[in-house]
Amino acid sequence: MDWKALFSTFGLIFLAELGDKTQLTTMTLAAQSKGPWSVFLGAALALTLTSLLGVVFGEALTRVIPRQYLHTGAGLAFIVLGLLLVARKI
Repeated sequence: MDWKALFSTFGLIFLAELGDKTQLTTMTLAAQSKGPWSVFLGAALALTLTSLLGVVFGEALTRVIPRQYLHTGAGLAFIVLGLLLVARKI
């Protein structure tokens, strides 16, 4: 087990998810629901599945595309999205 990867992934994802639309949606659903544990279980399963898909596709991509190109592409995509957000184009 790569503990460094585990803890850095947990910390990054935990901080990234705080206050985002997924958390706000989950809070709204829990407030409207009479079964907060059902909302928790549904949200946890959905986040687990999307994380699994990210890991599977990320691993598959590194078999086809060199890791450095993926890092560069992801960095450029974040920069472009940031600039579009600042320019209010999206």
